[in-house]
Parts: sequence; structure tokens; C-alpha cells
Amino acid sequence: MSDLKSKYQGVDPHLKALQIERLVEKTGNIYESLAIISKRSRQVAVDMKKELHDKLEEFAVHTETIEEVQENKEQIEISKVYEKLPNPAIISMQEFMEDELHIRYKEETPEE
Repeated sequence: MSDLKSKYQGVDPHLKALQIERLVEKTGNIYESLAIISKRSRQVAVDMKKELHDKLEEFAVHTETIEEVQENKEQIEISKVYEKLPNPAIISMQEFMEDELHIRYKEETPEE
């Protein structure tokens, strides 16, 4: 798995106004474009969550009691970096607008 943190750190985390025509021109349908963006957004969110969980798990100390919760500075720093990353919807919108997404359609089976 690639390091998503380094891949998406350069993305501007602020929303930008877009012309709807630019979304429509890629697929011919605004709803289809938004469906593609939202699917990619879910994929990015799941990947980011898994990567963050894996990195935090390296520092986890498993104890038997709840009272023994310890704060680890490395865990806090890693969490702060991931909090500053752009929203997955912004990332997927940028990928869509820059033609970085490969769109595949299900093949429809003829009904008998």
C-alpha cells in the first residue's frame, strides 16, 4: 500500500467553486459524475482509516485494565497529521477533475 499521507499532503484542503459543466463534460451526466466521485471518496476514506490504524497500532500498548491508559506522543503527532489531511471528498473531486480516475462500468447481462 502506498503512503497515502505523503500522497495527499500536497492537496489543497479548502473547497473550491467548480463549474457544473466541467463535471458533466467528463461523463455526460452530473449524477454519474457525482456517483463516481462519491465511490472514490469512500475508497480513499477507508484506505486512510486503515493506514492510520496500522500506524497507531505500532505504538499500542495492550493492557488488561482501563485505568492504565497511557498517552503516547508519537500517536498524538500521527493523529494530528492525519487530521490535517484534506477531506476524502476533496481528494476524489481533484482526482476526477484531473482525469486520474479510471472508470469501469459493470457489464449488463441481457435478461432472458
